[in-house]
Amino acid sequence: MRVFENVDEVFAAKGEPLGTGDWLTVDQERVDAFADATGDHQWIHVDPERAKDGPFGTTIAHGYLTLSLIPVLAADLFTVRGVRMGVNYGSDKVRFPAPVPVGARIRDHAVLVDAVRTAQGVRLTVRHTIEIEGVAKPACVADTLSLVVP
Repeated sequence: MRVFENVDEVFAAKGEPLGTGDWLTVDQERVDAFADATGDHQWIHVDPERAKDGPFGTTIAHGYLTLSLIPVLAADLFTVRGVRMGVNYGSDKVRFPAPVPVGARIRDHAVLVDAVRTAQGVRLTVRHTIEIEGVAKPACVADTLSLVVP
């Protein structure tokens, strides 16, 4: 895990990799739970029998499920000490270049793109590239925005 002792160290690291996380298996139970939470029960996600004959040969994770896994995939990549809290500020430039087949393993590779002082604290832009084991294209590329409050 990359540890920044304070926000000033974050500014010095703009443009640098933050690391690559551990692999996480995306199973059907997680996909089904996401479908229940969002109401998106499209057969390519939740019907393994029908999906066998579909375009991907199996069920696939929702793109937004992949995006929503960024906090768990990135949890051990970096931390900023000396702050009271960090909050999600949004996302920019989210893309889903390749589907995540159920049973596949994914992981996050993160880069600190930017750090900007604001009236509330420091806004970080981190580019997350969610890799699929054995697949050339990433599952997701997203710039997430976080606000850290010293």
